[in-house]
Amino acid sequence: MFKKFTNGCVNVVNRWLPDPFLFAIILSIVVYIAAMFATSMGPVAILDAWGNSKGFWNLLAFSMQMALVLVLGSAMASAPVFKRALNAVAGLAKNNFSAIFVTAFVSTVCCWLNWGFGLIAGALLAKAVARRVPTVDYRLLIAAAYSGFVVWHAGLSGSIPLTLGQGYTIGETTYQAGTMLTIFHPMNLVMCLVILVAMPLVEYAMHPDEYHTICVDPALLVDPPETEYTVETPAEKIEHSRILWVIVLLAGFAYVVYYFYTVVVEGLKAEVQVNPFFSIVNNLNLNIVNFIFLFLGLLLHGDLRRYVDAITEAAGGAAGILLQFPFYAGIMGMMVVANEQGVSLAGVISQFFVSISNTITFPVFTFLSAGIVNFFVPSGGGQWAVQGPIVMPAAAQLGVEPGRAAMAIAWGDQWTNMIQPFWALPALGVAGLKAKDIMGYLVVVLIFTGIVACLGFLAWGFFFPG
Repeated sequence: MFKKFTNGCVNVVNRWLPDPFLFAIILSIVVYIAAMFATSMGPVAILDAWGNSKGFWNLLAFSMQMALVLVLGSAMASAPVFKRALNAVAGLAKNNFSAIFVTAFVSTVCCWLNWGFGLIAGALLAKAVARRVPTVDYRLLIAAAYSGFVVWHAGLSGSIPLTLGQGYTIGETTYQAGTMLTIFHPMNLVMCLVILVAMPLVEYAMHPDEYHTICVDPALLVDPPETEYTVETPAEKIEHSRILWVIVLLAGFAYVVYYFYTVVVEGLKAEVQVNPFFSIVNNLNLNIVNFIFLFLGLLLHGDLRRYVDAITEAAGGAAGILLQFPFYAGIMGMMVVANEQGVSLAGVISQFFVSISNTITFPVFTFLSAGIVNFFVPSGGGQWAVQGPIVMPAAAQLGVEPGRAAMAIAWGDQWTNMIQPFWALPALGVAGLKAKDIMGYLVVVLIFTGIVACLGFLAWGFFFPG
């Protein structure tokens, strides 16, 4: 019965899912019409909200941050020393079960550490596993690699908890919760742990029988040869200079040490002294995470020229971000544009869930509403911009602490990414597949992780009420 349901999902998705860019266009049209009905605003006003600087071009800075997360994480994952580590991990896969389990488990850990790094590392690991276990269904293997992305916003590169750690101001009120109350909160870690252990088992249960299994095309497993460099001209000697490489590394890691030293000192000088470990984790943000991964990548590649080439190759994976983010920013503009009474489409969706909530159920309904909004705004920062101004004041009125409310948005954002093809593009590029090849399996992952999150937030409210 379970396999029949999975096969049905796969068949429906293969038949009906369009290209991710067309998906963005269709969503734009749907939101355009829905915004007119929700706000009673005219077509020209909604069109202006779509195309103006607060719409189509509103996420330029954030797009750059997200592109860097992807490119820097991808470049680090492509380092030869890291590829050898992936091949060593792939050696743990001996049969179809271990192939799925190892791929999903490692991908989930990597995505929790850094989403861009995890997306590419998971796909590279899946290809390495497919070499060792050619009988595994390649579509399901890549779906397992991508499914680790379902915990990214609960991890170290989650933009919402990192933003809240710095303080988020709405009107005259500032909401703040350090990462010990969000990323490292016991219930967030428990939910991640359940997914880490149980999700691979669910995915293996979806593995088709031998007749329906689609194995990997051997041509997809051929990696391009490593570039051989000549060091003859003065320019080439400078490009491969070990002295410059060491200087850059020393400067980069010296700043990282200085950054965390200053936050520890500030924590110790505060009126209420903060544990140094808490100070460090509470001051992780997108910029310092990107900074660390940049210099780790440079270290692992061992050469300035090699790293430049790795960045150049990884930049191609950001093409989808560059093309589609403006359209999703336009969607966001239409979602949040408000009429004279302050009514917006995003507000209508969020306020509905807020109106039927209490202290315990509020995060669950926020999670569900965030999952819906994520279809139209598949960006952590965009999601926060849309729902933060609605959810955070409502949470304060209900007595729900900021960290729990914010993580409900974060979990909803990452949840429906399983059937939102936008973020799968980099992994699919590495794997040589199309979105419709894996999305059918990910429908089942969506259902499973949705149950885990709903139960987790209910438990969060019962056992950690404030």
